[in-house]
Amino acid sequence: VKTPHMDALARRSRVFTNAHCAVPVCSASRVSILSGVAATTHGSYEIGPKYQDLPALRNVPTLHAFFKQNGYRTITGGKVLHHGFSGRLASDIDQDLGRKKSPRPKKALNRPAHWSGAWDWGAHPETDAQMSDYQLAESAAELLAEGFDRPFLMSVGFFRPHVPLYVPPKWFELYDEQRLSLPDSPLSDLDDLPDNFLSINNYAVAPTHAEVLKHSRQRSLTRAYLASISFVDHCVGVVTKALQQSRHADNTIVVLWSDHGFHLAEKQHWAKRTLWEESTRVPLLIAGPGIGGGSDCREPVSLLDVFPTLVDLCDLPANPHLEGVSLLPQLKDSTAARRYPAITSSYFGNHSIRTKNWRLIVYEDGAQELYDHRTDSDEFNNLADDPAHTAIRDELMQWVPSNPVPEVKTRSERKRERRN
Repeated sequence: VKTPHMDALARRSRVFTNAHCAVPVCSASRVSILSGVAATTHGSYEIGPKYQDLPALRNVPTLHAFFKQNGYRTITGGKVLHHGFSGRLASDIDQDLGRKKSPRPKKALNRPAHWSGAWDWGAHPETDAQMSDYQLAESAAELLAEGFDRPFLMSVGFFRPHVPLYVPPKWFELYDEQRLSLPDSPLSDLDDLPDNFLSINNYAVAPTHAEVLKHSRQRSLTRAYLASISFVDHCVGVVTKALQQSRHADNTIVVLWSDHGFHLAEKQHWAKRTLWEESTRVPLLIAGPGIGGGSDCREPVSLLDVFPTLVDLCDLPANPHLEGVSLLPQLKDSTAARRYPAITSSYFGNHSIRTKNWRLIVYEDGAQELYDHRTDSDEFNNLADDPAHTAIRDELMQWVPSNPVPEVKTRSERKRERRN
């Protein structure tokens, strides 16, 4: 994928190549990173309640609130929290750059008629200027040109890449659909999985891989996803260029992250909500004063670690609510070892433990998957039942959350369950 602006940022950043989300779905992941609290504590494992409706977070400040309490001007725009900074969270933000929606075509461009409306894609609209992400990038760039009377925390939440995958034609023109490199997805890959994985990993809104193949949509969908990434890379470039040209260039920390990963047919799956590598792994780059680029960190890290890292980098008081671990040692030395794995939870009772070399998945019913990333980065070979790997499996089992809080559901979800 062509990402010149993120590549340039990466060259002056510490790149965490083994970074993972706390929950592989947008709402709960964003609640987790902006509270610094894991789903197993706050109880949101899906697109569930708003941050302010989770009882466990009643007295837990958002990242923005915490920085504001410590003298920072807080600015936000676009998709940062899934449900936005509304209700009691409205006061966390000093300046809101807005959260517009890009125009959509009047009728579907590429999706089969029976697919969810979210799963459409194509070249639309005509220009970048019509896209909300680009408008947000321009607004952030204009603001960065100003002076501030105090330190600032600015969060810029770009929507792309996200379904429906609409971006202007010039981004599609970067990719030849017939020459794309597609992932290896052997049919036999699923033969060694637990019986329950289908009920957990098949999310009804996303098409199945069989449907994508049936309608000959794999190359077209993949092209749209890559085009969307290149478009958002351009938006990232607008912001980073404005920062480099501003008076804030030498004393500003930049963090680039995504809320979850995304399958493009790996393990015969599309979208998110799994505990496999493609769904949990996220981009995470940190640049700023004293942070050297050119040396990637392969230690396992979690998005929960971003909040405590920023607290350390900005010399703020300790926040007792944070459950992540600061990445300051790895920012100083990319090879500094970490004791803690990255833990991801999906739906209630299902967890992934990712270390430098291993992934263990444990489901609510006790079923397991175990992958050795030294030799099996595609997670083709489930070693959970192999006696030769009992020791490493038992070692990783010690990190599985022992007493996760039950899922907190919205009122509409509770009503739907009663009807069923």
